[in-house]
Amino acid sequence: MRYGNGPEVLRDVSFTLEPGTFHFLTGASGAGKSSLLRLMYLAHRPSRGLVTMFGHDVASLKRGELPPLRRRIGVVFQNFRLLDHLSALDNVALPLRVAGARESQVKEHVAELLSWVGLGDHLNDKPATLSGGQQQRIAIARAVITRPSLLLADEPTGNVDDRIGMRLLHLFEELNKLGTTIVIATHNEMMIERFGYARMVLDKGMLQHLPRGGGATRIA
Repeated sequence: MRYGNGPEVLRDVSFTLEPGTFHFLTGASGAGKSSLLRLMYLAHRPSRGLVTMFGHDVASLKRGELPPLRRRIGVVFQNFRLLDHLSALDNVALPLRVAGARESQVKEHVAELLSWVGLGDHLNDKPATLSGGQQQRIAIARAVITRPSLLLADEPTGNVDDRIGMRLLHLFEELNKLGTTIVIATHNEMMIERFGYARMVLDKGMLQHLPRGGGATRIA
């Protein structure tokens, strides 16, 4: 993958995410983590090579065929991408409403999830009135509310304290137990060691895979 005519930021990267697996994605700043996530949530197409999502070759899909695939992917962005004019509840409810869920179910499920992440007293608050950590939890709740097939999270615990960070990781674990494939980009070594899931390591645009409890193997 490259941006415009610039150098390749990812090259010879090859891997398969089996359904229901949990991976950490690590690497120094500028190693290509965010670029790899962009390929995975279909914001970009590869400059060369093949990306297959849910059995579909992404390069061969027409523009109108991408939205149904994207709806199967939950994404937690570093900049949150919340809608400032909507309350916390309405931000999280948006994916359910787009999917046509009944309003009674929407409010019940969203309120329950926001309470679980410690925001039960902020359902009607707008993002601008909340702290960065609170906004991050809203973004995470929005990403997981539909129980996506694949969840991609870019530094999801970067703006919260350790207690909330652990609680969010347990939320990801519960989602994983229900069958969601999880990929979390992070620099938090303590969290990686504590949870012990397989790790994908990017270094200068190339990937190493460290299986759970095993050594490093380059995949290319």
